[in-house]
Amino acid sequence: MALQPAADEKAHGRKVAAMFGRIARWYDFLNHALSLGQDHVWRYRLVRHVRPAENGLVLDLAAGTMDVSTELLRQYPSVQVLALDFSRPMLVQGARRKVQGKREGRIQPVQADGRLLPLPDNSMDGATIAFGIRNILPREECYAEVLRVLKPGARFCILEFGTGSRRVWKGVYNFYLDKLLPLIGKVVSGDSSAYRYLADTIKSFPDERRLAQELIDAGFTRVFHLPMLSGIVYAHIAEKEG
Repeated sequence: MALQPAADEKAHGRKVAAMFGRIARWYDFLNHALSLGQDHVWRYRLVRHVRPAENGLVLDLAAGTMDVSTELLRQYPSVQVLALDFSRPMLVQGARRKVQGKREGRIQPVQADGRLLPLPDNSMDGATIAFGIRNILPREECYAEVLRVLKPGARFCILEFGTGSRRVWKGVYNFYLDKLLPLIGKVVSGDSSAYRYLADTIKSFPDERRLAQELIDAGFTRVFHLPMLSGIVYAHIAEKEG
């Protein structure tokens, strides 16, 4: 008997969580190495656009090892960050390395599903998700939940790769996705399937215009995007109507 879509999506979520659990130990190193350190710049530019209220609450969805969470505190020292992720090993890895000293109590890691946020309506002064929206199916359920928990006028800021179906740098980037990314991932982490999955999701991800339309259809207003590194990466910004 064929699985219903909901069952397929639950299975997908479990598969993704298990995959990130396997590579949690190597995740930060590979992020920095594979981007040649550009991931720091991308996160900085993403967080600049959040603009939360003073002493506000910010949701960092698919927080992983909490690089965006710590950048939020660096740029907005008065806020508190709720770092939510479906993979507990990723949160544990991040908390061990990054949530200490002045950050303790300012970042709260919580294991949760992005399609069912354990938060009240109109409670967040901003929300981010970095390289995570393509792992959530269906995306529309995540958009609806983020829209529900944001305060009027607050922003949802997405950092994501551009579609890998478009040729960038005369195909050099596409070769990198197809061949080098899985190979490097296998050599360093021993898990080629995880980095093959990442490459495949990048290649199948919608382009910036389609993603903007998804956000508009979900009910966000003032949606815009900013290309980085020749469109390999985009910051997408969407506001909840004030």
